[in-house]
Amino acid sequence: MSTVQLPASREGLDPGFVRLSLVMLTGALAVVFDTTIVNIALETLGQQLHVPVSTVQWVTTGYVLALGMAVPTTNWLTSRFGGKKVWLFALTLFLAGSVGAGLAADAPSLIAFRVVQGVGGGLMLPVMQTTLVQATNGRSLGRAMAIIGLPVVLGPVLGPVVGGLLVQHLTWRWIFWVNVPFCVAGLAMAWRFMPSGERNHTAPLDWIGLALVCPGIAAIVLGFSRAGAGGFGHADALLPLVVGVTLVAAFAVWALTRDGEPLIDLRLLRHSSFSAANALLFLSGFVLYGAMLLIPLYYQQVTGRDPLTAGLLLVPQGIGLMLSRGLAGALTDRLGARPVAAAGLAITLVGTLPFAWVGSDTATWWLVAALVVRGIGLGAVTIPVMTSAYEGLAADQVPHASVITRMTQQIGGSFGTAVLAVVLDSALARHPGGPAEAAAAFGHTFWWSIAFTVLALAVSAWLPSRIARPTELRPASP
Repeated sequence: MSTVQLPASREGLDPGFVRLSLVMLTGALAVVFDTTIVNIALETLGQQLHVPVSTVQWVTTGYVLALGMAVPTTNWLTSRFGGKKVWLFALTLFLAGSVGAGLAADAPSLIAFRVVQGVGGGLMLPVMQTTLVQATNGRSLGRAMAIIGLPVVLGPVLGPVVGGLLVQHLTWRWIFWVNVPFCVAGLAMAWRFMPSGERNHTAPLDWIGLALVCPGIAAIVLGFSRAGAGGFGHADALLPLVVGVTLVAAFAVWALTRDGEPLIDLRLLRHSSFSAANALLFLSGFVLYGAMLLIPLYYQQVTGRDPLTAGLLLVPQGIGLMLSRGLAGALTDRLGARPVAAAGLAITLVGTLPFAWVGSDTATWWLVAALVVRGIGLGAVTIPVMTSAYEGLAADQVPHASVITRMTQQIGGSFGTAVLAVVLDSALARHPGGPAEAAAAFGHTFWWSIAFTVLALAVSAWLPSRIARPTELRPASP
């Protein structure tokens, strides 16, 4: 269906969209923090539940696997039941999992409730993206993404800080109970203010696609998780990666050749702006998530800071993120995605360079300033990239785009973290000794993160240079 292309809108955000954003972000805050908040408490969990690291690690792994398997189902669920019902169901699941995890008496029950949390969280974020993008009706999409993308950037920065504060001053159970007020408030607000959304009661479920992609994504994430601990050559990492890639490849063939509507419409990747945006979201695994593994580890292993202090030293990056988001959204609407993303990546690179030259006695103020700069760059990158992912899509394509972008971010984050963890382990083995040698190993690993930032800068050339957007989302394809 052809559309009339008009210049990017410079109008402000619709008040109805702002209200809906506040409603959904209230509930989503629990998921934002929970993805990373638990990591800082794993050692405490192992000690107090009297289980080894290999067991307590499943508190995180089980959550991530459940989250990954739930994401591909959201398009069908929202089409069948409507966005509001799916959102309320997912938020209720997350609330139940949080309460259960906070009351867990042993490790198996804690892991089980974390899986429940993961299913709820996996449904919530794509539903939020779809609902809010459709609520913009295609107008001021850059400004809207400054709000919609908050969970992606704030979770890795603030999660460890919140987790450290709770574990140090309260008990480990509070890392789960802290979710309860957000979930309760989010449920009440969504019940009152959230529109029900369109439903297609006859939408068939792609059972074959479901059986291929859900375990495939889970196997890939599991493989990367194990690779980060022991390398890619070990069978316990290589086997799930091979199985996962095979299943996802089989799903891609199935989705592109079947007659009916697939579980996930991969034909969207034929749009150059959408494929470029997803390539950049994948590389964000190195630029954002991988570096977020390295920075607190440097503070702990090289400078001897405790986990809470290391988490607090990440706050300057969060400040930088918040400083740039409003301006980046407005510039994306006015100038297009390419120049804003390229500038953001260049600023991110500048902010990361001091960590590549880091030593055991590098001044803290210097690294804090670098993190502010790095945060400004990251805040300017995510908005134009996510805007490009939805640029020019029909209304019925938005849910598919939300699922694909969430999957890309999760796999990219797992891959980037695993690769940089392997590089760091190898560098530490080559530089045995004291803090100075460890700092050299961290500097070497940060150069890898910088290299992938340069690669992302090259990929950003495929983003649209200037956004020419229809005044509203195209109607659903007949």
